[in-house]
Amino acid sequence: MILDLRRNTTGLVFALILALASLLALAAARELTPKGEPRLEKIRAALVANAEAALARQGGSRILLQVDTDALHEAILIELRDDVRRTLRQERIPFAGFAARDGSIEVRIREAKDRERALSKLAPLAGATPSSARSIDIADVSEGLIRLTPTDSGFADRLRILCQQAIDVIEQRLASSGVAAPGVQRDGLDRIRVLLPGVKDPERLSAIFNKRARITFRLVDLSMTAAQALQGNPPPGSEVLYELNSKVPYLLLKQVAMEGGEIIDAAPGFDQRTREPIASFRFNASGTRRFAQITQENVGRPFAIVLDDDVLSVSIIREPILGGSGQISGSFTLEEANTIAMLLRSGTLPGHLTVVEQQVVEPEGKAGNE
Repeated sequence: MILDLRRNTTGLVFALILALASLLALAAARELTPKGEPRLEKIRAALVANAEAALARQGGSRILLQVDTDALHEAILIELRDDVRRTLRQERIPFAGFAARDGSIEVRIREAKDRERALSKLAPLAGATPSSARSIDIADVSEGLIRLTPTDSGFADRLRILCQQAIDVIEQRLASSGVAAPGVQRDGLDRIRVLLPGVKDPERLSAIFNKRARITFRLVDLSMTAAQALQGNPPPGSEVLYELNSKVPYLLLKQVAMEGGEIIDAAPGFDQRTREPIASFRFNASGTRRFAQITQENVGRPFAIVLDDDVLSVSIIREPILGGSGQISGSFTLEEANTIAMLLRSGTLPGHLTVVEQQVVEPEGKAGNE
């Protein structure tokens, strides 16, 4: 389903792109298929090598971050629980005894006649393809009890994706903070090393890795224009916020329709009809229900996505969005769509990172003289 973005959002993103030049060098190299990964990794490796050389010349800082793997295990189970519940309800298969236990999701199918159909409908959750292993093991334990357990290989793949998304967000935040020529790379299975040439105060920047950007969805107040609100007094339940970088004002309801914490994934892609780049996003089960209710009740109204206190985009709800996912379009380039997706993800990913080590690096010449 498409949230229709037009002229204003395109200008916003273009301005944002100009501010994130080093990030976009990476985004331009990213393809939407695995074939693009070697090229991207080569560019990222070159940036890291340049950062290492700059550290040696001028000094700076190294920061080591760690992904919260316990939180990732929990998130995977929550998503699996929501997917199982949604699948069985959609197929009208009665169930009971739903529980998360010992790293698995267990559900009991009430009627013996429904067991085979339940296993068949749940099978796609395993995620197995000719080129990849199962991400979920599904077992018919006994007497209608079905157990679904995330596999080690599935967890490792999710951890790899999470680390990559976290690297994208870190690069975006460093670029928007004016840090020149940083290097960011994965270090082992669950750690990320950040190289900061010229930065002698790592504590000043380490806070940006732990800060959770707040993504919210809010309705536009149509009782008056933003210009009228700025000239007089806006309605008590509304406020004027400005579009990021372009500073176009919008009058928004203060009430948050829903929080972006319900977004579990966001990625660039292409519209199947027009082949234009888009940014797509997906909600968890509770977010799906909430977003469906909001869009059903507000067809035809403008809808804003807000990053902290800045308007990221404004769109028109063309029709109810019931499937738990959406697309943001607006004559984007692929690079712009990638940046929008990273901003949508940035509200949740940094919460999985902690700073485990900070080191100030002296220039090699100075260290040698001492």
